[in-house]
Amino acid sequence: MAWFQAHNEEILIVVIRDLADDDFAAILLSRDLKERYRFVQISKFFSTVDAVILSIQDLVAGVLCDIDAERVQGDEKGKPVDFFRPVVAHEKLNADFEKLRTMEGYSPALEMIKPMMRWFEDADGNFVEQFQTTGFDTRLWELYVFAMLVEAGYVLDKTSAIPDFCARNLFAEICIEATSVNPSVNAQGKLIPPPPLDTPEQLRAFQQDYMPMRFAGPLTKKLEKKYWERANVVGRPFIFAIQDFHAPGSMTISRTALPIYLYGMDWDWHHDIAGKLVIVPRKVESHQWGTKEPVPSGFFYQPGTENVSAVITNASATISKFDRMGVLAGFGSKRVRIVRRGTAAHPDPNSAAPQPFVHEVNAPDYCETWMEGLDVFHNPNAKHPLHPALLPGAAHHTLQEDGQLHTLAPTWHPFASTTHIFVPK
Repeated sequence: MAWFQAHNEEILIVVIRDLADDDFAAILLSRDLKERYRFVQISKFFSTVDAVILSIQDLVAGVLCDIDAERVQGDEKGKPVDFFRPVVAHEKLNADFEKLRTMEGYSPALEMIKPMMRWFEDADGNFVEQFQTTGFDTRLWELYVFAMLVEAGYVLDKTSAIPDFCARNLFAEICIEATSVNPSVNAQGKLIPPPPLDTPEQLRAFQQDYMPMRFAGPLTKKLEKKYWERANVVGRPFIFAIQDFHAPGSMTISRTALPIYLYGMDWDWHHDIAGKLVIVPRKVESHQWGTKEPVPSGFFYQPGTENVSAVITNASATISKFDRMGVLAGFGSKRVRIVRRGTAAHPDPNSAAPQPFVHEVNAPDYCETWMEGLDVFHNPNAKHPLHPALLPGAAHHTLQEDGQLHTLAPTWHPFASTTHIFVPK
């Protein structure tokens, strides 16, 4: 019903309503020994919210008198970690990490990521160093998947570092391994620039061949690890989560390529004489780019992939999403203004083009969730199919026998966007 803070956020108070009894109480949270806000006390139940609020002062005072004992939960392991204190030489820090750490425009993301990371267990021990250097994008993608799962009501089991996520809710258990498409480098370690995208023909080749080959690399490499044979994965839906970070802003145009590679299908379209949109499936056998060896298309039809229930991606899940979500939650500098431009699913079923949008994130009516923009591509050959209800609010794509891609999506589903951040002088 309401949130409050006391003594410079030493204590957080959430007023809740018991729907069964139609009464109200206050739950007090304080930082545990690893700086994570957790339950310390609950008030009595009252018939009105006002009565609860009147009772809070004495309850808070009692907790503060013995805060050092109250905050101990008994299950904390290790010491708190400062994820943003550099652990390597300054010249080795990732440029985007430095922007996040120092620029006012990213302060909403920074101030929200800090408490989020307190909950993100570093099971393999190198999260902080990679987050600050070569693995910034990949680690941020993992943090997004973590936030999305928590929002969807999952409890995470981090007793094993492999795969990245084992999660359960009231209905099922799922496992997710995260990966990414990263920039290419030559033998000397220098970045190889992506292909030019100046013409429609170049863009089409990029989406039909270049990006499918880029997606194939990390997905097939992960497939070789046979996660589904592990005791904590056996019998559960297993998912690959992939994001494209191979070039700045590349995920805004590479989304189309992923289903082409996964299903080994492309889809042409035209309008018939009555103006109805007609989708024509076309089989794709392989992908070829330059002098590289051709890559077979149809990931879901390769040996071993029957153990993969789905592949998920979200073109909007970048540092900009964390900044937008931070603004919504009231974190960071109040001078930051954000405008989001992009394309979304068109409500007209006969439209061949997406619907453009421009949203002011600071507007009172703006809303966004972590799940928003998530695409779930279901494996038609999966041993353990993923029920769409397990990732509610996402767009779920399923290949039909006639080659058509059936999509079950929410009314509002953004495809890709660019976030413009303004800080007035």
